[in-house]
Amino acid sequence: MKSNSQSRQACLLLLHRETNYYPGLYSIVVYPHSYLARQRERDEVGTVREGVQPRSGESWSRGVVVLAWDAVAAGASGALGCHNVVLHEFAHQLDYEDGVAEGSPALPSRDMYRSWSRVLGEEYKQLQLAVVQGRSTLLDKYGATSPAEFFAVVTEYFFMCPRSLKAQHPELYEELTLYYKQDPAAFIPR
Repeated sequence: MKSNSQSRQACLLLLHRETNYYPGLYSIVVYPHSYLARQRERDEVGTVREGVQPRSGESWSRGVVVLAWDAVAAGASGALGCHNVVLHEFAHQLDYEDGVAEGSPALPSRDMYRSWSRVLGEEYKQLQLAVVQGRSTLLDKYGATSPAEFFAVVTEYFFMCPRSLKAQHPELYEELTLYYKQDPAAFIPR
């Protein structure tokens, strides 16, 4: 695997778009393998749980992306199927462009926000319902944890398994085609 693999993958998200960089990103930290990160979660009743969690990547609103090189290499080779940590974490950086990660990156028009909200909102609800009901889906259940994670997960699938995404979620695929200004199903076999 060449050392510039992560930058090539991250650039894929910018191809054909009006921007050519991640404006809030100033640092990329790369570990050789998965790493342990402290985690603090508050549940719906206010209970706080603390611990450590193994991770292969994370993206911070303050312009930092952290990646595990083994996961970068596996994602680039297609060994993880539809999963790709670089695409996932850099999608979060796009989501942060408007100041907050809520699953809606900065879009070029008001009409696009309406359509984006309708389609991605409905798809997100459908994924949440499938997870609650224990149904299998094309999309990883991690996407049901928040709208920001949903956007990052569907970005992975858009680039890694575009034909499957287009076949099973055509409206979602179309929204991503408009946002990313490309149609990977036309040239990627999965």
